[in-house]
Amino acid sequence: MADVVVEQGRPARTASPRKRASLRNAMGRKSTVAFFLTLPLILLIALLVLYPAFYSVYLATLNKAMTKFVGLSNFTFLFKRETFWMVVRQSCIFAITAVVFKALIGFIVAHFVHNIPGKKQRKWRGMLLVPWVIPPAMSTLAWLWLFDPSYSAFNYTLSFFVIGPIPWLGDTFWARFSVILVNVWYGAPFFLIMYLAALKSVPDQLYEAAAIDGANWWQKIWHITLPMMRNIIAITTLFSLIVTFANFDIVRILTSGGPLDRTHLFATWAFQVGIQSSDIPLGACVSLFMVPILAVAAVFILRDVNKRGNEA
Repeated sequence: MADVVVEQGRPARTASPRKRASLRNAMGRKSTVAFFLTLPLILLIALLVLYPAFYSVYLATLNKAMTKFVGLSNFTFLFKRETFWMVVRQSCIFAITAVVFKALIGFIVAHFVHNIPGKKQRKWRGMLLVPWVIPPAMSTLAWLWLFDPSYSAFNYTLSFFVIGPIPWLGDTFWARFSVILVNVWYGAPFFLIMYLAALKSVPDQLYEAAAIDGANWWQKIWHITLPMMRNIIAITTLFSLIVTFANFDIVRILTSGGPLDRTHLFATWAFQVGIQSSDIPLGACVSLFMVPILAVAAVFILRDVNKRGNEA
């Protein structure tokens, strides 16, 4: 009987070292170490991003006084407002136009900077990054002075060519143009630095082989540069699209959504409806409409990136 007890006790004594060994092996894995190193960031994102996101969904289902659950009534009310669909249209036009011009300017300037010798290239990189480094609110105040109807530096310059004055912020077309211009000026350096880093990773041997085959400049760009940079272009475009859609400070400082709400974006109109008009649930509804639009764009772009990664 004692032998049986001893035999039964042995697995219990050997199980503990095995557990310690498996725990030691798990802690020795790179994936486990990486998880614990990123855990503080994951918790911070959950606290600052996930909680406000779910709380805004909850707010969108309440009435104006936030005392009664109304379900989807706020969403159906927005669908019936002409201003809402105007904001959707303006946000899409603003984001797509700004991102396209930022990508084109960043791509062209990156090629010029890439061909500059090393020492001078550092100076150009530093100077061209200045618009992106300056806080948007501060730089937008300078642009506001440039667009001022009475003391506009642009109109003063155009007067020498017998042009103007142009109502930069008082006319619908020019107000939209001004907002997009400032956003492009601010965001193009980000594309520049990303594309410049991608150009550095393209092997020179590919260009040399193409030159031997008689390829011209455009053929090198189309058949070598763009295919090698497609993933960087896609990820950069997606990130910029998200940031541009959620833009607030540029429009708020320059036009405050005017004239006649013609330059409102999702963020600025949500602020006006939710904060200034004291209808926080309706403002939460407006801000939530960015999610499905950006989700569709993210799915298409990331699926294309994943597809090319599998093919490689």
